Amino acid sequence: MKKKYQQSIANLNFIKLKRMYLFALITIAITVLLSQLLIQHNLNSQLNDSRLINISGKQRMLSQKLVKEVLILNLVTDNIKRKKEISKIKETFSLWRSTHFALEKGSDSLHFPTDKSPELLQLFKAIQPNFDSIVSATTLLLENNNNSQTPQTVQTILDNEGLFLSNMNKIVGQYEAEALQKVTLQRNTEYAILGFTLLVLLLEFLFIFKPTNQRIEELIGQLFDSEKKAIKLAQDTELLSEIKENSVKELKSLNYAMENTLLYCRVAPSGNIIHMGEKFAKLLQYNPFLTEKTFSEALTPVDKEQLILERIFTEKQRTGWQGEINITNRNDESIYLELSMIPVTIKKDESELLVICFDITERKKAQQEVERLNTENIDSKINQQKVISSKIIENQENEQNRIAREIHDGIGQMLTGLKFSLESIDLDDKEKSVQKIEYLKKLSLDIIKGVRTATFNLMPPELSDHGIVSSLSKLTQELSKLTGKNIHFYNKTGFDKRLDSLIEINIYRLSQEAINNAIKYANSTDIVLQLSHSESILSIIIDDNGKGFDIKEVEKKRNSESGMGLLFMKERIQYINGRVFINSIPNEGTRITFNIPI
Repeated sequence: MKKKYQQSIANLNFIKLKRMYLFALITIAITVLLSQLLIQHNLNSQLNDSRLINISGKQRMLSQKLVKEVLILNLVTDNIKRKKEISKIKETFSLWRSTHFALEKGSDSLHFPTDKSPELLQLFKAIQPNFDSIVSATTLLLENNNNSQTPQTVQTILDNEGLFLSNMNKIVGQYEAEALQKVTLQRNTEYAILGFTLLVLLLEFLFIFKPTNQRIEELIGQLFDSEKKAIKLAQDTELLSEIKENSVKELKSLNYAMENTLLYCRVAPSGNIIHMGEKFAKLLQYNPFLTEKTFSEALTPVDKEQLILERIFTEKQRTGWQGEINITNRNDESIYLELSMIPVTIKKDESELLVICFDITERKKAQQEVERLNTENIDSKINQQKVISSKIIENQENEQNRIAREIHDGIGQMLTGLKFSLESIDLDDKEKSVQKIEYLKKLSLDIIKGVRTATFNLMPPELSDHGIVSSLSKLTQELSKLTGKNIHFYNKTGFDKRLDSLIEINIYRLSQEAINNAIKYANSTDIVLQLSHSESILSIIIDDNGKGFDIKEVEKKRNSESGMGLLFMKERIQYINGRVFINSIPNEGTRITFNIPI
């Protein structure tokens, strides 16, 4: 009862706070709106005052213009010019008189006020005789325009024009003074509105935000106290966990079933369905209002699957069971379910089974698809390795045959010639012996060169003695001599470190393969091998000006010699944890880049 009373008080406080907050916001909104309306009204008033002062000043100019035109008319004797001057005087006189009436009486079209201050009324009353005198004299002058002008009329206009200007200056000054008063009043009014708005904000802070902040701090303190009490309660609860462990598990299972899944069903110990969730019933196409079936019959129409489910249900209804089942629905579709059977005690002598399911069909299909793809990938890898292995063996056999031919055809024949030449030396014939010895020296040099070439192709001595930089330089020099191509080597960053022997031999073979491909397949005439490095990467770039190729087309033809060459490069570079990048443009050339971690 006390808690309900405190809660009702808290609700009333929040309602009161809400009303005060809305009142403050509405007050500020009204203040801002009124301020804007007042500012707009004053701006329009200032525009009218500005126009009024401008027209008043213009009225002085018109009176001076009228006098000037009257004096000019007095000097003109030609009838045509007199008519033009009279026309100008009429136009100026009409505008001057209508403007004066608008200033004095007010005008809606010009936004001139009809009501005036006593000072302005007094000034207009003072200027009226001068205005009437000028009007009468000008009217008389215009009516007698064909007769000779009397000096008395012109003198009347001149005498009253000075007084008119003087009084008009006073009127303009009065207009300016009244406009200044309006601006001052507007400024003071805006200051008042600003002060009122700041006062509202201050009151809102004192009576709304500050109490709200204090209330929030109190609530946070209460939450901390509640947390401490909850922690203590949890610690006390742990002391009773052994006694209530089975009940807690059952409650957790039931809570998990109801809150985290919609595939659930309550089953009696006899196997009959007590209740099935809507989503579960929709998945199984089970209508509890039309049919009454056991749980196994509701799950699947297949007899064999029903027997399996009934056996699990019978054996595990006391201890519970969890596992995956595969059933066939009424549309002959295969469904995989992750099923959990949880025994729940309702009363002392009453119990039931809570069945919780998760539809894992898509996951199972995905797993099967992954397994199928893995199997295909493994088979593809095995077949690829078989092809690579066969090609490697084939290349080894070809290399061995080539070396055997070189030794037999080259070195073997030269050794045979050396043997016959040695046997044919006649020491008694010194002149011929000297000639044969010179020939034998040249033949011995050719044999040494042939042996060095054969051993260079097998394993260059520079690679083991001096490292990859020296061996690549030697490789480009030797191949340039043997093929007649322009093959150049550049060590751009001055790399001079030794690497692991396995990495060096693979880099050497990759470079040798790339240069041989540029010579053999691309018909290149210029080949450049560039070596550069950073702190962690050694980069080798081979550029050629050959005919190039379409990389996608070559990769499709894995069984062709060129396709296998690219595959060997990728396999070999992966063996030393490197990467290869191949860029080729048909009829322009090819760039192959090897990046090896160092």
